[in-house]
Amino acid sequence: MTFGEQPAYLRVASDLRQKIVNGSLPPHTRLPSQARIREEYGVSDTVALEARKVLMAEGLVEGRSGSGTYVRERPVPRRVSRSGDRPPCGASPFRQEQADEGARGTWESSSEQEAASAEVAERLGIDEGSRVMRTRYLYRDSGDPMMLSTSWEPLDVTGRTPVMLPEEGPLGGCGVVDRMAAIDIVVDNVLEQVAARPGLAEELLALGGVPGHVVLVIERTFYASGRAVETADVIVPADRYRLAYHLPVR
Repeated sequence: MTFGEQPAYLRVASDLRQKIVNGSLPPHTRLPSQARIREEYGVSDTVALEARKVLMAEGLVEGRSGSGTYVRERPVPRRVSRSGDRPPCGASPFRQEQADEGARGTWESSSEQEAASAEVAERLGIDEGSRVMRTRYLYRDSGDPMMLSTSWEPLDVTGRTPVMLPEEGPLGGCGVVDRMAAIDIVVDNVLEQVAARPGLAEELLALGGVPGHVVLVIERTFYASGRAVETADVIVPADRYRLAYHLPVR
């Protein structure tokens, strides 16, 4: 087989990837053995092994103990909507999307006070070590984990108020805008920055991914008159979800 200028293991991985994408190697099919790859492509055992590692890192195949390496089921990406519009009744974007699509979305959360790390302090514009309320969320779609979120709110803003705990009290579960309005703080701006990176082991464990999978990280911060009142990291598996932004035309 004649190849171009790429390293041999990448060329082999590319050919096998194409077979997976076009259905020649459908889901749950066993990937050709290392010996078969070596023979078919005329490469060494090392090249064959590295090619398989590439496909595994990309999440296209998975190893099964004592059985071999198999093509993974490719999920159909689902849209996660992000919008500048406020949903009715103070619902968060996730809650509103679940209601609109008739999906069976659930979530669980836990809140606790902690000292702001240097990164969180910089995002909130407060001193490192200042007290913040950290809330962790795990969102599920029909029982399957789909999204993680960790938010931080400065307690010099919400402390000793009815909205100190985001998921408890009279406005528990309402969005940041409505909760802040209840304590006379007007949120007038929100910034989201999106990046991709390999998922951390604990993130992939919670989301049902495999080592090497990429996640999308939305770094979101709410502002009131230039002051940050909440910042959060929202994490979704890149192979299962697509972010859709609805932007107003001005």
